[in-house]
Amino acid sequence: MKALHIITGLGVGGAEQQLRLLLRHLPARCDVVTLTNPGSVADGLTEDGVRVVHLGMAGNRDLGALPRLVRIIRSGGYDLVHTHLYRACVYGRPAARLAGVRAIVATEHSLGESQLEGRELTSGVRALYLASERLGRTTVAVSPTVADRLMSWGVPAPRIEVVPNGVDLARFRFDPDARVRTRRRLGLPDDARVVGGVGRLAAGKRFDVLVHALARLPRDHWLLLVGGGPEESVLRRLAHDAGVADRVLFAGERPCVPDGTPGPDLPSLFDAMDVFVSPSPEETFGLAAVEALASGLPVLYASCPAIEDLPAPAAGARRVSGGAEAFVRALTGPGARSPGPRTVPDAVRHYDITRSAAQLMDVYAAALTGPTRSSSASPTPQGVSSP
Repeated sequence: MKALHIITGLGVGGAEQQLRLLLRHLPARCDVVTLTNPGSVADGLTEDGVRVVHLGMAGNRDLGALPRLVRIIRSGGYDLVHTHLYRACVYGRPAARLAGVRAIVATEHSLGESQLEGRELTSGVRALYLASERLGRTTVAVSPTVADRLMSWGVPAPRIEVVPNGVDLARFRFDPDARVRTRRRLGLPDDARVVGGVGRLAAGKRFDVLVHALARLPRDHWLLLVGGGPEESVLRRLAHDAGVADRVLFAGERPCVPDGTPGPDLPSLFDAMDVFVSPSPEETFGLAAVEALASGLPVLYASCPAIEDLPAPAAGARRVSGGAEAFVRALTGPGARSPGPRTVPDAVRHYDITRSAAQLMDVYAAALTGPTRSSSASPTPQGVSSP
């Protein structure tokens, strides 16, 4: 089977990195088209031997991208097209239909209660999403929570399959030697208790809650933030104003040490932490929390469907309701300073990447052999706003 994956961009992000990890485990020949931003994940895919094509889309209303995408699909002889992220779904599904491909799968990575990939859920966004969804055969939800949201939008349940994001569990296994090396490279004191956060530094992730919490925690507590984004300068200013700038480390989206030189990879940064905290009140999966559990870290979270949807409770994971004060209590309460040995909860195996890849191949097989979708769905949705 030959498949084409179409994604909005390939900068550092959860969906983008999940695609790269999946392609390492899918037993299929796969190429990738990125509509915009062939960033560091594109470089990584190329290193993995995956052919990556940059469509060069100029903006949301670049309708000339549609015929270019159709030509790429036709010339590639693809059996299946798989789209990722909103703009790629809106353009990729009609392009696949126009190119004669009927096995069309889309993954919904980031559908929240009030936003879709950071954009406000207006009636136009929803209408355009649903119009393009009808052109596909299956929509993959990364969690039962996302599946429920899709059904509440009006996507028929038979067209939805749940395939959770996957984690390379072996890669995140705790390494005590890496912990020592990483903490030294970061300049962390030997007795520092490191609170970690991982994700895009955007307002919705609420990392400001962690900065406010740090100001109320004992002086031996440090905050390590891994990620980049538009709120970094805001968070730095907030840390300065709160008097904790000397105890907040910004590792960046491609981790570095404080002097800006390349630093340790993400698993090593998890090794350096003592507790992982996710203060975001609205998550669609919560991959970083699962990776933290795979590293044996205790996890405190405000919202995490990946943990809440597990078939069995995950030891070491605890939901925290409230703002900074609630996290302060959770970080300083009984047992908080004695994390014990790094043990991985058995429930985390539910998210082994090999399991997710096998589930996705089942979705592909069904899409290739299933009945042809009715041609009554127009391949060029009309009367709705652009993505």
